Amino acid sequence: MLEPVQALEIEAPGGPVHIGGDGPFTLIAGPCAIEGRDMALEIAGEAAAICRELGLPYIFKASFDKANRSALGAYRGPGLDAGLAILAELRRSVGVPVTTDVHLPEHCAPAAEVVDLLQIPAFLCRQTDLLAAAAATGRPVNVKKGQFLAPRDMGNVVDKLRGLGAAGILLTERGASFGYNNLVVDMRSLVLMRELGVPVCFDATHSVQQPGGLGARSGGDRRFAPPLARAAVAVGVDAIFMEIHPEPDRALSDGPNTLPLGELRGHLEALLALDRVRRRR
Repeated sequence: MLEPVQALEIEAPGGPVHIGGDGPFTLIAGPCAIEGRDMALEIAGEAAAICRELGLPYIFKASFDKANRSALGAYRGPGLDAGLAILAELRRSVGVPVTTDVHLPEHCAPAAEVVDLLQIPAFLCRQTDLLAAAAATGRPVNVKKGQFLAPRDMGNVVDKLRGLGAAGILLTERGASFGYNNLVVDMRSLVLMRELGVPVCFDATHSVQQPGGLGARSGGDRRFAPPLARAAVAVGVDAIFMEIHPEPDRALSDGPNTLPLGELRGHLEALLALDRVRRRR
């Protein structure tokens, strides 16, 4: 049985969203990278409507810059200024909290003026200067566990953020490196990281990514994302992260592991059913 942890409160236009606590899991979802204003608004609007009907808290996520692409010419996003402008408009018009990833300390302050939750990429989870800049903004911080770390190693990350006065901490599991171009998920990680006293999120789509698996770009196998998400909810998580896109095979980033937007409701209904059973026990 998972021990209770203090819920993380995220600001939102319509009132606070809580990650953890007695309610259902929170959905964090959106396209991997911002591909344009209209698509971002479409995805956020549809996902928000589904979550409202199902009674799920929802946070929109998309990157203004994907700084760790496999190839030099790969699409990275609209950039800091244009990307944050889209996220700010989306937050106002759709009425949901938003999050994005930051790769450099100087990204943190301008991003925090727009987003409600700052995300630290897995490859950068040990970068003290980046963690310090994120904590200094007063926004809560979501740190993805490095593919190269054991779950308990994230205790050092939590200690850093607590020592730096972070407003709140969320840890995300996204799989561990397993041979060449492959990741594997150890569900024990969700329990071990939650024992650090912070809410835990499971990243269902990055966990089925195959980093660099297609040579100049990453591969993936999206068919495994839904069953892994169901397993994570059965173990017990406070949030589920998914990349969603109207046409994943045409997505400009992470298409092979992204789930179709049209399938979102069905996946969430299955996850909610499992979540209710677990909470009853």
